[in-house]
Amino acid sequence: MAAKSDKTKSDKTKSDKTKSANTKSDNTRSDRPPDRLSNDPRSPYYEADAFKRDVGIRFKGVEKTNVSEYCVSEGWVRVEVGKTKDRYGNPLTIKLTGPVEAYFKDEKK
Repeated sequence: MAAKSDKTKSDKTKSDKTKSANTKSDNTRSDRPPDRLSNDPRSPYYEADAFKRDVGIRFKGVEKTNVSEYCVSEGWVRVEVGKTKDRYGNPLTIKLTGPVEAYFKDEKK
């Protein structure tokens, strides 16, 4: 049992290091959008500052305008499916995998 709890502690410290590394890169990064971003304010990956600069997403070489969430490092985007809503009024989405490129459409102001 002790080995299991040690493994959990080491996993937590790894994730803490990753979080701190991401925070450091977020502070120094001004010309790249975040690695993962969501347009849902309830999501932990929502960043209002990134949306002020108009983020563009290129998925499999094609510009996508209906992306609600993306992750560059994991290689997926979540796109809205038409005007369909779920029972809570949120847009219905599907997750597509492939090469993802995120960029700012405008120059830094």
